[in-house]
Amino acid sequence: MTHPASPWSDPATETEPVAYAGPPVSAPPPQPYPGGWAPPGYGWPPQQWPTYGPPAPARPRRPGQVVAAAVLSFVQAAAVALSSAYLLLLASTFGFLATEFGGDAQADALVTEATVVTVVQLLSAVALVVGGVLVLNRRGRGTWATLVAALGVQLALSLYWVVRLSTLDGFSDDVVGPAAVLVVGVLFFTAAPAVALGLLLVGPVRRWAAGTDEAVRR
Repeated sequence: MTHPASPWSDPATETEPVAYAGPPVSAPPPQPYPGGWAPPGYGWPPQQWPTYGPPAPARPRRPGQVVAAAVLSFVQAAAVALSSAYLLLLASTFGFLATEFGGDAQADALVTEATVVTVVQLLSAVALVVGGVLVLNRRGRGTWATLVAALGVQLALSLYWVVRLSTLDGFSDDVVGPAAVLVVGVLFFTAAPAVALGLLLVGPVRRWAAGTDEAVRR
């Protein structure tokens, strides 16, 4: 049994050329989705994403005075740590010499006083660093009060040194003597905490710490 011959299998069959009209249309053109965006494959990524609810509120802006006060606190902490190390070395040397020459009650009292003051100053330097880091990373009245207290301790220490050095023998007689130079140095180290404390006590910083500056946004 033979199958009838197909005209497409015959090489001698002539065919008429047909113009290529492109692939068949399988689906209607995509319609824009509500909100002005389209699914993947049709102009992706979308020009506008759909929104759900109101936008998130902006965070309160940290005043520049806070950053400046924190930087001054770090500088003051470094200066206090350096001066405390020098004071401890001086007290140890003075105590060793006093012991070698038979000891003296007044010398022992000065060494003890210098050691106690050194420990207090080192603790105040740590408080300055902690307070500066807190105000830079956390907003609140507690962090603000921590740095204010640390700066207040620096002013108290400066006052102590001014009074203590002014009671040294020969200070009143020789105004330009070594003790007077030390007092000027103490006043110089008072400048940084005094400026930082003034920056923290201005109105915008206090409102920022208390959370009542809702109008200031970024």
